[in-house]
This record gives sequence, structure tokens and C-alpha cells, in this order.
Amino acid sequence: MFEPAQSPLSALRWPVRTERLEIRPATADDAEATWRYRRLEAVSRWLTRAPTTFEAYRAHFTDLESLAKTLVVERDGAIVDDLMVAVEDAWAQVEVAERARGVQAELGWALHPDHAGHGYATEAVRELIRLCFEDLGLRRVTANCFAANERSWRLMERVGMRRELHTVRESLHRSEGWLDGLGYALLADEWRGRR
Repeated sequence: MFEPAQSPLSALRWPVRTERLEIRPATADDAEATWRYRRLEAVSRWLTRAPTTFEAYRAHFTDLESLAKTLVVERDGAIVDDLMVAVEDAWAQVEVAERARGVQAELGWALHPDHAGHGYATEAVRELIRLCFEDLGLRRVTANCFAANERSWRLMERVGMRRELHTVRESLHRSEGWLDGLGYALLADEWRGRR
């Protein structure tokens, strides 16, 4: 995986500003601010990792591999959201595998509930998609969630992603057992065609 200095994100000019938000790479100093909302049950319920102590959370958050793919979203100097951009290889046959290296990204997000309902997540993820296609030159982005996480999949649909996958009881939730999962994607040419 990438260290922060080697991450594809490190080649971009930061911070990036939208109409109301500022997006920048996360630093170790952002651990406490993101912990404040990521530890809340309404948020941690859907996350892939839910450490029970700040120390455990900070250890993961400040890991170089984690920092290399994490962005924070600020509104008036306060962190309202964090984003993940995991640049990855596309599946390919061996003979053409080199052409599939680093051409797509998995996206993820977590929003501070105190800032929900203002369109910040939609604004941030739209800009994230723009960064992926225009600045990083990727050809495809994906995002996944539990089917029961309606707020997340509705966000994917609002930003123009297409549902490609609905799995039946394929995703194991830490407290709710086996749940359905959803996978969304968007191609660069689809995104350009809608602009």
C-alpha cells in the first residue's frame, strides 16, 4: 500500500475548496476530532472498524497506510466529515494486468451527525468524485455499504453512482449478523456525460 508521501493523493494540490467546504489530507492531529463522531453508535454502527477506546482508534487512524487514503472535510474550521479514497488495481487478465494498475478507487465516508441534513456529505462526495476523475485520472470509482444503511446508499445515488450489486446476507455485521450488501460504481465517461 501507499505511505502518505507515495499516495496518489499526495500529488494533488491541497486544500480543495467547494462552495462551502474545504477538503484536505488527514493528519495525525485529526484523530481526536474524527473520534468524536466516529465513536457515536449512529456512525460506528455502519463502519468497518469500531474501536472502543481512543487509543485503539488513534493507532489505526495514524497508521501510515490509513492516513495515505484519508481526507477530512472542514466547514468553518471544524471537521464535519472524513472521506476515504483507496486507489486500487482493476481486475484484469495477466496479459493486460499492467494496464489495470491504479485505475480505480473505492470511496468511503463518515459524517458527523451534528452536521447532517445540510448537504455537506453530498457536496464533499461530489468533489471527491471530481478529484478522482479529473485530477487523479481514474476510470472508475466504487462504494459499498450494508443494504440497511439507507443514508449511505441514498448518498451514492444522489451523486450519480449506479447500483451494480445487491448481495443476499453476504456481509457480516458485528452485532446484527449476516446482512445484505450493496455495491455502487461510476465510470469516468458516465460522470463526464452527466456534467
